[in-house]
Amino acid sequence: AAGAGVILMSHLGRPVEGEPSEEFSLSPVADALSALLGLPVSLQSDWPADAPQAGEVWLLENVRFNVGEKSNSDELAKRYAGLCDVFIMDAFGTAHRAQASTHGVARYAPKVCAGLLLDAELQAFQQVLAQPACPMVAIIGGAKVSTKLEVLGSLATVADRIIVGGGIANTFIAAAGYSVGASLYEAELVETARQIAERVDIPIPVDVMVAQKFAADAVGVVKTIDDVADDEMILDIGPVTARAWAESLIDAQTIMWNGPVGVFEFPQFGQGTKVLGEAIAASSAYSIAGGGDTLAAVEQYGLDKGISYISTGGGAFLELVEGKTLPAVAVLGERSANADL
Repeated sequence: AAGAGVILMSHLGRPVEGEPSEEFSLSPVADALSALLGLPVSLQSDWPADAPQAGEVWLLENVRFNVGEKSNSDELAKRYAGLCDVFIMDAFGTAHRAQASTHGVARYAPKVCAGLLLDAELQAFQQVLAQPACPMVAIIGGAKVSTKLEVLGSLATVADRIIVGGGIANTFIAAAGYSVGASLYEAELVETARQIAERVDIPIPVDVMVAQKFAADAVGVVKTIDDVADDEMILDIGPVTARAWAESLIDAQTIMWNGPVGVFEFPQFGQGTKVLGEAIAASSAYSIAGGGDTLAAVEQYGLDKGISYISTGGGAFLELVEGKTLPAVAVLGERSANADL
């Protein structure tokens, strides 16, 4: 509307660089954008030789087809930068990757800035991590403690309570002295879990849902936490625990949610995630949810309208919580400091 020619960049899947394929083409994205915008969106499969005219929108073919994208090649970054007068970084979900289309281009484009989505994401995390309203509760799920170790360590300094779920919870249950039977857990990190639990309130479930196999047709049985048999796997929290933990969220002022507390993909093991998700959505606390499985649960249980901010990031979400600086955000800050925005 303002007379700009717009070039969009994105990626799809994990193709082999230098080997374009129809499977990973952004052609369907171009078609969807054309319908949404009500004007043609041209997919540029070959490197553009000119520039879009005023009011035109181009979409570059999957940037992961380009040799040097993943390695953040200066040559490729300069080619991207040469296409524009202004580069807008708005891909929060890949802001933790220093790649040519997210980081390198921002070093060489004439002018750079953060997009509206990236700005909203950073503001949301600032509200949750820098000076959260207390009590602050974090809900962290996942298969392994090792993948969320830095997240848990960082949250232990800001959260009043951390509710752990999934395989992560099993390691903490073992650290509390209970048998987890045949459940997935990390024996080598039991002591680490114990040390984290000494720093912050991490409740242990009083009842759990167990099964003798990990399958869609597995039969779930509710057991007290001290009654898990050697051949049973913990696949969800029990109903008493779900209600108690949900009630504990009533007084929370800040809630961060990353990861389901059970194997919610199987309906019989999704009740714990559903109950806690509904409690988060009903809470008056400022809440943020992120991560692929979390967003799938939000959609599955229709919770989106009750959550204050739904993040588009997975890896970027976790790295911000860990206290890391995202490369694509850092380069914008460097350019700003040099007063050439």
